[in-house]
Amino acid sequence: MPAGHGLRSRTRDSFSRPFRKKGTIALTTYLRTYHIGDYVDIKVGNRIIRKRIHVRVEHVMPSRCTEEFRLRKVKNDQLKAEAKAKGEVISTKRQPQGPKPGFMVEGATLETVTPIPYDVVNDLKGGY
Repeated sequence: MPAGHGLRSRTRDSFSRPFRKKGTIALTTYLRTYHIGDYVDIKVGNRIIRKRIHVRVEHVMPSRCTEEFRLRKVKNDQLKAEAKAKGEVISTKRQPQGPKPGFMVEGATLETVTPIPYDVVNDLKGGY
């Protein structure tokens, strides 16, 4: 019979514990709270894959991919509340970083470099 090509096919080693790392697992693994839709990181071989799939708790750890977004969201809410109190309208959209400002180089001296003439006769003798 041919091999199956299902979602978790050929994962016998992917989700197994490493050599000499078997046994009881730390309690913090089981005490973490996961909600529906949370991103988790799964280690498969030498890669860390960000997934939203149903696997056992021992194989996952909470992903940090949305930390920056959550902090930015709280900061934007504070800025909007302050602006509303002042009666202003602000934009909280992220702007791309523009080019660096130009500047003038001062105090630099110019140095003229001239080539050394090539002398065939001295080169054959082995010196200048």
